[in-house]
Amino acid sequence: MAAGGGGAWKVAYADFVTAMMALFLVLWILSQDEKIKGNVQQHFRTRFKSVTKQSVGIIPIENADLIRAKRAHFDNASAIPLEHVRRLNDDLVRAFVQNPNYIDMKTLRVKMTDEGLLIEFFNDPSRRLFKEGASEMTEYGRVLFQIVAWTLAKHDSRKSTLIEVEGHTNKAFKGRQKNEDQWTVSTARALTVRKFMSEEGVKPQQFHKVTGYGNRRPLKDQLNNLDHPYHNRVSIMVKPGQVEG
Repeated sequence: MAAGGGGAWKVAYADFVTAMMALFLVLWILSQDEKIKGNVQQHFRTRFKSVTKQSVGIIPIENADLIRAKRAHFDNASAIPLEHVRRLNDDLVRAFVQNPNYIDMKTLRVKMTDEGLLIEFFNDPSRRLFKEGASEMTEYGRVLFQIVAWTLAKHDSRKSTLIEVEGHTNKAFKGRQKNEDQWTVSTARALTVRKFMSEEGVKPQQFHKVTGYGNRRPLKDQLNNLDHPYHNRVSIMVKPGQVEG
């Protein structure tokens, strides 16, 4: 037998088998529900800390409580809520395309986060969502929040999503009335949005939290300019909820 190259086919075959196993593993994970996905994700995040406080080992894991909380979330959730959030993201992207005269990056930004779908509405000076220094919506604001409310309402399914509404201002914000400060107006705007979206079809029980933060939670990408008008915003976080049986 000639020296060299005789076992090359074995190496190639082994690589092929490994690749196929990896492919089938990925396809299997994608087809599972959220409980299994969560357990797999947690395994790879803590693969070097396999001994927990509940095991017979002697080395306790530092974040065992966090892991139990994560597992409890997946135990009580189903695959439906997360898929709802993903489809909601897709529909909002389509709304961008279908309503170019109303929705643009100056007034609305949508992104997936670890918590869920974050929708941020910016009170841009050129296209105000709220009247200056007040919680009253402009006509443009009503149209924009209406489009998003209809999309949220369409995806409602037995509390499959939870909605949190937050109002924010920039550092230089001044209320129109003397008795209205940043806290008052940011909270009032969040409440105005919740009430309006409820009137437009979003079920009241879907709202999980409504609050105002004044200027205490500025945009992370504008920390070098706390007076930037984009800090004047209302953010909506859509989280996967627990589907009732």
